[in-house]
Amino acid sequence: MSLLTTHLKISLSLLLFFSLGTSSSLYAEDGISANTIRIGGVLALKGNSKGLGIRMKAGIDAAFKGAKVKDRSVEYITRNDSYTPEQTITATKELIKEKVFVFAGNVGTPTAKVSLPLLAEQNIPAVGFFTGAGLLRSGKGAIINYRASYVQETAKVIKVALDNGVKANQICAYVQNDAYGMAGITGIIKALEQTKNSKQSIEALKKLKALTGENPKRNNIGPVGVYKRNSTFARKGYKSLKAWEKSQNTRCKIVVTVGSYKSITEFIAYSRYKKDPWIFSALSFTGAENFRDELVKFNVKNNVIMTQVVPLLDSTLPLVIEAKEKLGNQFGYVSLEGFIVGKLVLYALNKIEGDINRKRFMQALLDSSFSIQQLSLDYLDDNQGSDLVNMMIFKQGDWQIASRSDIWKK
Repeated sequence: MSLLTTHLKISLSLLLFFSLGTSSSLYAEDGISANTIRIGGVLALKGNSKGLGIRMKAGIDAAFKGAKVKDRSVEYITRNDSYTPEQTITATKELIKEKVFVFAGNVGTPTAKVSLPLLAEQNIPAVGFFTGAGLLRSGKGAIINYRASYVQETAKVIKVALDNGVKANQICAYVQNDAYGMAGITGIIKALEQTKNSKQSIEALKKLKALTGENPKRNNIGPVGVYKRNSTFARKGYKSLKAWEKSQNTRCKIVVTVGSYKSITEFIAYSRYKKDPWIFSALSFTGAENFRDELVKFNVKNNVIMTQVVPLLDSTLPLVIEAKEKLGNQFGYVSLEGFIVGKLVLYALNKIEGDINRKRFMQALLDSSFSIQQLSLDYLDDNQGSDLVNMMIFKQGDWQIASRSDIWKK
């Protein structure tokens, strides 16, 4: 072999090495190609909770539509899990194999409970999941939350109740019998800890929360009725609350509900059929628009409170105005949250200098405070951007902003 031939081979090898190295540095991260950034999401797009997934997806799709990051379009690739953890595992593994960059907008607490470990194994960030559960707020893992926690939502409602003379043993709950429902119970416990004469309620709440397994027997233990996830059968949970009333020689003044819209509305309708004068509250996860439609269907007209973790729909914030324009008739509280999550993803991607990778994505958000179209977010102290909780009341067939006193006016 001549010296010239040897030099040519070495030169060609070096050229091939550097060209492959440059290409891999540009597009080595999963979900990043020359033209596209692929974001994954596992949501309830079928089943009793499909309204939540459909609206979250609509919001994120609207935020991504037409957006460009370093000349790349942003795609939202989704899978259905019907709000069922077993399906969540399968769907999550599918999207991991398809090499999405991050997961965003997943719906639910029991589903997050099984998906987060799978994402952690691959160092894939979880962004803006539609849940306020504490398991996403430990400060561990690559997790970015937009919304206020369930503890914050629950605390706001219970404080208003206590301020209006409701006693600790008159605060009851109807919850989903899983991690989501128990996240709500945690919120109730924390809200009652500084309240007089709350020891018996707190002990009962801790006892039922400590039970483990799939759908454990939590009825008839304390001021709580439970139902099985994806079920609308309300009678057992209702009877559990009546048993508490009898044992305490009291009546539930407010029932804090933690569940999905169909299940909660069936319970409210059954309680109204039984002529119980309870006031009901619901967390943002219940889904304002679908919940409203179900309440109207059952002719429920009053005594229902709901907390929201996004700005009011008539807000003049540029972000809300844009969401309204882009979403059209799909605009609502859940889709607005999806839109915010989509904008949060875009903000982080655009902030990255140099090649886009997951480490830089997380660095773009954590330990910083910023505004997205005048919506303020703060990640200086934790992985939750917003503490906003608005309280709404159901009047004249829709949600209206509630004052602290008008909820209790008869």
